[in-house]
This record gives sequence, structure tokens and C-alpha cells, in this order.
Amino acid sequence: MTQIESLFATRLYRARLAKSGSALDPQELEASCYSIAEDDEAGQDWCEANGYPGYTSYASLTDLPWRFPVFKAMVKALDKHVAAFAEDLAFDLEGRKLKLEDLWINILPQGGMHASHIHPHSVISGTCYVAMPAGTSALKLEDPRAAMMMAAPPRFKDARRELQPFIYLAPEVGEVLLWESWLRHEVPMNMSEDDRISVSFNYSWA
Repeated sequence: MTQIESLFATRLYRARLAKSGSALDPQELEASCYSIAEDDEAGQDWCEANGYPGYTSYASLTDLPWRFPVFKAMVKALDKHVAAFAEDLAFDLEGRKLKLEDLWINILPQGGMHASHIHPHSVISGTCYVAMPAGTSALKLEDPRAAMMMAAPPRFKDARRELQPFIYLAPEVGEVLLWESWLRHEVPMNMSEDDRISVSFNYSWA
């Protein structure tokens, strides 16, 4: 009898960030992102010095929840999602909780992109989506086994989802995606004329 099964799953968590009627108003969140980007001269300088398209607060601000109540509400919602994902992953946290390590804004204009990367020293990473205009880039996730497939032939384009070398996800405004921080991912070039806005974050085992 032949038996084939899938092993070593890579889990992805996807949900609405908050229930309707909550304090997380998408328009307020978008306005807050633009307000911070306009005032953050250190972040603007970092983006220019490093050839970063658009704006990110990653290297300049660590206090977004203090600056605007909408980010404080976001973290409160994220804590619950991350706890649920950690439970699904069967993490033995020894009675402790995963805690927010950092939270930052990403504003990608037309032509902007985020190259493939991971998030070292963190346990769970993710992104909340604030503005996703029509035609903007999806999130691209890479099969973590890719580096070990030295002599493997390419997959058929219609291969089963769990066998695809890359998965493209088109999140909606108000959604949150979570993954383990070692999972390599990228944002391909934004082909929309409008800004793609997101808020990314890391949780560590404090």
C-alpha cells in the first residue's frame, strides 16, 4: 500500500484585524500614517540615504502606539491574534507571552518594492494592510525549502498549492497576516499609481 503525506507545515494566519465597529477606523489609520511620514524627518533622511522607495518608520520611530491612539488600538488587537497563532503553532512558551518588539509604517509609491528578506531575532512577524489600491503588489512568500532544492526540476504551474515555490497573497484593507519570522517574503514592485500602505511588526519571546 502506497502512502504519501505532507510533513513540516508552514503555517500562515489571516484574519480581519478587528471586528466592525471597533476603534480601528481605516481612514484614521491611513491619515495617521501620512501624518507621521510627513513629520518624521529622521525617517525621511534614512529612506533617502538607503535608497528606500517611499517611506518607512522602521529605522526612526519606536513609539507609534504612544503617538496615535489608533496604533495603540492596533497593538491591542494584534496581541490577541498573535496569541491565537502561537497556540495554533503549539509553541510551549513556558507560561510567558510573545510581546511586541517593534511596529513600523511602510508607504510604497508607484515603483516601490521590498526586496526578499526575513526578520531575524523574532518569533512571529506580520503586516496589517491600510491601503491596497487596485493593481498594487501582492505579498510574495517563498518556500523555505528552496535553498535545499539544488537539483530539483521546476514545478508545473498548476502544482498543488503546498508544492508551489512561491505563494502570492492579495490582502484586503483591514486584514492582518502572520507568519513565523524565518519565512522569507517580499513585496514586488507596486504598479499602481496610488500608495500601498501597511504596518508591519515583530513579536519576540520576552
